[in-house]
Amino acid sequence: MRIEQFRLHDLAAYPLVHFVGDTTVAGYATRWCEEMDQLLAGSQPFVLIYPPGERDEAHQDRVIRGGWLKRNKARLADICLALIVIEPDAARRADLEAMFPNLVKAFGTPQAARGSASEAEALARHLLEGGGLETA
Repeated sequence: MRIEQFRLHDLAAYPLVHFVGDTTVAGYATRWCEEMDQLLAGSQPFVLIYPPGERDEAHQDRVIRGGWLKRNKARLADICLALIVIEPDAARRADLEAMFPNLVKAFGTPQAARGSASEAEALARHLLEGGGLETA
């Protein structure tokens, strides 16, 4: 895997993978799928961390990404230990946590929300060391 080829995902702290792309830019999903394919090809467990902020995306991008997630559900669940969203606002974080069970059913990857980057990274390290979301 060549780190310099990634534009939407920061692999500087791999296997902690930080999403740095902009979901508001229409057309990003094709690149997102290509980078996710490369992450899965690496076969090393990793954790995705998404920054705080709105997750607006064009309908076509949502369709493309959703299709990729459904097609790759089993592969992603095998290698991506979790998707962690950073959400500083406690009420919005609780709303996200309430949605996660349905997202896990749909896409297979465990999901969590944390209030800060340091909390998200601590959870990611816990998972990479063999811990679980329930013990974090």
